Formats: sequence, structure tokens, C-alpha cells
Amino acid sequence: MEVANQSTSTEFVLMGLSDQPRLEKTFFVLILLMYLVILLGNGVLILVTVLNSHLHTPMYFFLGNLSFLDICYTTSSIPLVLDGFLTPRKTISFSGCAVQMFLSFAMGATECVLLGMMAFDRYVAICNPLRYPVVMSKAAYVPMAAGSWVAGGTNSLVQISLAVQLPFCGDNIINHFTCEILAVLKLACADISLNVISMGVANVIFLGIPVLSIFISYIFILTTILKIPSAEGRKKAFSTCSAHLTVVVIFYGTILFMYGKPKSKDPLGADKQDVSDKLISLFYGVLTPMLNPIIYSLRNKDVKAAVRNLVFQRCFTH
Repeated sequence: MEVANQSTSTEFVLMGLSDQPRLEKTFFVLILLMYLVILLGNGVLILVTVLNSHLHTPMYFFLGNLSFLDICYTTSSIPLVLDGFLTPRKTISFSGCAVQMFLSFAMGATECVLLGMMAFDRYVAICNPLRYPVVMSKAAYVPMAAGSWVAGGTNSLVQISLAVQLPFCGDNIINHFTCEILAVLKLACADISLNVISMGVANVIFLGIPVLSIFISYIFILTTILKIPSAEGRKKAFSTCSAHLTVVVIFYGTILFMYGKPKSKDPLGADKQDVSDKLISLFYGVLTPMLNPIIYSLRNKDVKAAVRNLVFQRCFTH
């Protein structure tokens, strides 16, 4: 069904890998397995941070939020992607597209802010350990986490409200696996300058400011760690923030790789790059949420111990 000449469009067609059906079955299995790992890994992390009283600290509260966010982020798009791999005609209603864009945009912005909050938590823990219980009290870290969700949701509401007011006419084919906002805006038959400016401002706020705060926090953290006289003390201090630093590098490194690589000017090369861009975007959406619980489990003794205790308790009680 063609999209009408007004913003009351009824549906979009998601192109995905329609032109390469052989790849669809392979990627269906691969993405499904990765999605199951995301649900299992992040679900276990949420369980241990809730059930284990030793993990009722600001750092693990933020980690539980991050795991819940990763589940929400992937669930907002991956089931749609999996269904598209098995469906000849991949369509989504206009309202469904708007909801999916809202959830993806909100989760992405929230994660940026949350990673900044987690960096501040590590800064206080290492640079001001005596004041840590006061600065990062429950009255402080709960509103900080809640503020991350509110900020991400508010930003998404603004961006999607501007997008759905646009008229869409003619071609209703979204050249992506999901309703990715930039791919949707390309279909608008009206000036999108306001949308571009709004997203640019949002990128500065939700990408630039958290990156700057993380960078400054880790400068102070590294300076403090290097002043510790013993090698064992330095190692112990760095181990408390190494997992978060690894997650930050993967999260922002992937974003820079996605949007910083040069575009091909050759038509044939552009077609191949178009497919690779879609696949990179797809794997970015599942790779980071899949790696987060693995990184925190491997690089954190408290989490490893809590997971072992949870498994042993379940096995023993049954």
C-alpha cells in the first residue's frame, strides 16, 4: 500500500535484506542467538543485583539499570528484524514505526546519560572514597538513574513528535531493517531542516556532554590511581572501573566507526556499502547489549561470586 500524500500514512515497507534472500536465513539464526544471549546475560545481572544484598550499592544499581535498558533497547527492534527475515513483504504501520523509533531513540539517549552517571560514580569512589557514602547516597543515585530515563524519554518524544508531523508521499520503502529515524526522514516530502537541527542539538547534549564528563572523570581517576604507591593498590583501584571503561570504549567506538567512515562515491561501491552500513547498524544494536553483561561478569569479582551463588542456590534448592 502506498503512503498517502499526507502525514496520515498507513504503512511503510522495510527493505532489510530483501534483495539478498540467501543471507536472511543465516542472519536470522545469528541474530536470534545473540538476542537470547542478551536476554539471558542481562536478565541474570538484574537478578543478582536485586537478590544479592552485597550488590546493593550505587555502581550495581546503575549496572542493573543498564542491563534493563539493554533488554528494552533490543526488544524494541530485534523481534521486528527477526520477523522481517522470515516475511516476504516486510511492512510496519505508521503508528508502529513511530513507537519503535521512540523506544530505540529513548533507550540510546538514556544509555549515553547513564554511562556518564556511572563514570561520575567511579570518580567519587576512587578520588573521594571517604565522601563516597555521602555523595552517592541512595537519595542521590536513585534520582540520577531516574533522571537518565526521563532525559532520554523526553528527548525521544521531541524528536519523534517532529518526525511524525512531516508529510510522507510517494516512495514508502525504508532502506533499513527497522524504522531508523534517519532512513524515515529521507522519505519526507517536506523541509526537514528543523529535524536536522533538533537532532544536532540532541547529539551535542546526549553524546558530547556525557563523553566530555566521562573523559574528565577518567583523567582524575587515572591521576589518582598513579599516585597510589603500591602496584597492588593501583591494580585494585583500576579493576573497579575497568569494566565500565571497556563498555564505554565499545559503545562510543562503535558509534564513531558507524558514522565516521567515508562514503563511497562509486555507484556499485555505494550499493555494497549501503548493505554493509545496514548490517553494521544491526550488529551495533545487539553487540554492545550482548557484551555488557559478559564484560561485567568477567572483570568483576563481586558479580562473578554473586552469579555463582545464585546458580548454586538454584541447583541446591531443586
